[in-house]
Amino acid sequence: MTITAVRTSEAVEAPDPTSTVAVAAAHADDVDRNARFPFEAVDEMRSAGLLSCSLPAELGGRSTSITDLCAIGRRLGAVCSSTAMIFAMHHTQALSLRFHATSGAAAELTRTIAESEALLASATTEITTGGDVGSSTCAVVVDGDTVVLDKNAPVISYGEYADYVFATARRTPDSPSNDQVLVACPRADTRLEKTGTWDVLGFRGTCSPGFLLHAQTSAAHVLPTDYATISAHTMLPASHTLWASVWLGIADAAMAKARAQVRSAARKSPGGSPPPQAVKFADLTVVHQRFVSSVAREIERYEAFLASGEEHTTVGFTLAMNNLKLDASTTIVDVVIGALQLCGISGYREDHPASMGRLLRDAFGPQLMVSNDRIRANNAQLVLAYRG
Repeated sequence: MTITAVRTSEAVEAPDPTSTVAVAAAHADDVDRNARFPFEAVDEMRSAGLLSCSLPAELGGRSTSITDLCAIGRRLGAVCSSTAMIFAMHHTQALSLRFHATSGAAAELTRTIAESEALLASATTEITTGGDVGSSTCAVVVDGDTVVLDKNAPVISYGEYADYVFATARRTPDSPSNDQVLVACPRADTRLEKTGTWDVLGFRGTCSPGFLLHAQTSAAHVLPTDYATISAHTMLPASHTLWASVWLGIADAAMAKARAQVRSAARKSPGGSPPPQAVKFADLTVVHQRFVSSVAREIERYEAFLASGEEHTTVGFTLAMNNLKLDASTTIVDVVIGALQLCGISGYREDHPASMGRLLRDAFGPQLMVSNDRIRANNAQLVLAYRG
């Protein structure tokens, strides 16, 4: 098994997300209000090459670094969390191709996806496993040169709009539940039957109901690396760094609204003295800056791991990535609530530029997506084996 190491010299210039940020911002309120897919922003991602950018340059992508991907996710998160989360979830799957599908038939799959600027979704949970992505009940059934997969997934974010759904399953019907593979299911070879609705508090535009997935596709669409390796090396650290960056973008937006309100109050303050809110805002900047620093530190940690070319992660590395998710998913709430308190009634109003309604609702989602309780339970097992 070969895993591609990331070298700074291999990367080409990162795509410019400016136009996508502008389009996402223009439609963010409508996307949230109607819980609809952000068609306009995703179309602009395609036009700007933002969907293929993390794929290898030699296969049609740009080999964009984790650092640059996270920077884009943060900018998008500040204007439309749903668009940003779609970007982050898409690249978690794209990076799985970058590091685990670069030779043989798998390389052709990666090239096709890069050339078509395909949107990638994920079906890693299953209704029968209680959210445990490390085990599957469903299994791949080989039929000559094709494979058949039936999966009952409680959540497939933006599944109806994706060009491929990357689904986990047992390697064969006789394999144990934790012997999993990752199957790239093209839209043309896949039938999705919706089993639920999506009317939720936040991240409404991610459109994440449950589906019964039935796919019959080429056996070449089964990635050659086992899913346990893909998850540890790529999916877990990529998702946690990208998600945390998106959530930091939401916090950035809250801070910007609070700053504007505090400055407005300062202009009205007699004698130019700092208003009472200024001290509280200064305190909130400490929380925000710690958030910035913690995300940057773990992005650097993941970049260093990728540059090393190591195939296997350490317990300490996994703990650090898990702890990033735990810390980011709670700190975002602290920042947004603190900003709301500074904005006062203006932040509570939905018809005011300082409105925190959408940011506040989005801020509570991160603790629930891959439940913090489940991650803490995993950490409890890891620390018993950790000697660092």
